[in-house]
Amino acid sequence: MALDLYYAPGSAPCRIVLLAAKAIGVDLNLKLLNLYEGEHLKPEFLKLNPQHTIPTLVDNDFVIWESRAIITYLQNKYGRIDSLYPKEPKKRAVVDQRLFFDMDFYFRLYQVYNRNTIGGGPPDPEKLKKANESLEFLDTFLNDSEFVAGDHLTLADLSLVVQISNLEVLKHDLSPYKNIRRWYDKVKVTAPGYKEANEDHLEVVREMIEKFSKGNK
Repeated sequence: MALDLYYAPGSAPCRIVLLAAKAIGVDLNLKLLNLYEGEHLKPEFLKLNPQHTIPTLVDNDFVIWESRAIITYLQNKYGRIDSLYPKEPKKRAVVDQRLFFDMDFYFRLYQVYNRNTIGGGPPDPEKLKKANESLEFLDTFLNDSEFVAGDHLTLADLSLVVQISNLEVLKHDLSPYKNIRRWYDKVKVTAPGYKEANEDHLEVVREMIEKFSKGNK
């Protein structure tokens, strides 16, 4: 089995795949792409992924990109723990809903925190309001369950926890969201390989934030 993952450690979507791979129990052959040097635009990578995005997974002759598509593919093909992505239709639908929710959440966060806004003054109030609205929704999802899609760790937790870890590094105020804080602490000690797959890469995120902050002052 040859599973090549084209990635960059500071990328939240890439860390989602790294986390999921740990939980699923598959080994990835990591292929670092330097986006600043345009390695994702080279012909050999464009042949694999014409959208030139990361993460991109190559499984022998099969190529797939977009983090949530990758992690569900890995679980469907190689997963042994059904609770990560339940086969029962209703339970799986809830996990899928949370994964789709996370895509919108990621977009809302990006509107507030990106290379052109970090360090450039207070966030746009309307964009910040939308980001916090997503946090309120997530907090509500956790009212009556240990994890975001029920009482077991799922792919949805592994996706969403990456966004929350970024917000922690960005010093976004998470104090109003007691359910999120409780869940976040639990996932950090429950998700297999959390430190290696996500926490250790947050230093790269901190360096990126510092670089963007200096550039926007």
